[in-house]
Amino acid sequence: MTYHDPTGPTAADDAPPSLGVLFSRLTEQTSKLVRAEIALAKNEMTAKLSKLGMAIGLFAAAGILALYGLGVLIDAAVLGLSEALAPWLSALIVAVVLFLVVGVLALVGKKRLDAGTPPKPEAAAASVKKDVDAVKKGLKS
Repeated sequence: MTYHDPTGPTAADDAPPSLGVLFSRLTEQTSKLVRAEIALAKNEMTAKLSKLGMAIGLFAAAGILALYGLGVLIDAAVLGLSEALAPWLSALIVAVVLFLVVGVLALVGKKRLDAGTPPKPEAAAASVKKDVDAVKKGLKS
């Protein structure tokens, strides 16, 4: 007695699939591949953004502690000067020095800001112009 598998190969299965079947398989597999690639990209970006968020938090904490350290350092400068001068005069001297540093930093920042504005993507614009010229030259040929 033999067993006949209804899902097994038949004579029709021996023939190559039609173009419509192949195209259907191609679109289905391409769709699955694109979905899988998108899911992979989402998972990868989620993991990277999680690590990036932690790094940003650590940098923020370091910045806050650095500000406190700067305050203590300024206090130490005032206290150190107050050993030789009146306390109000030492505080005034430290404040003037700090404002001089602030002024220099502001001027350097303004100079760099002026050099970078308006922000134009000059390299990209040159590349696009080059591409347009190449297309025009190709159309004339």
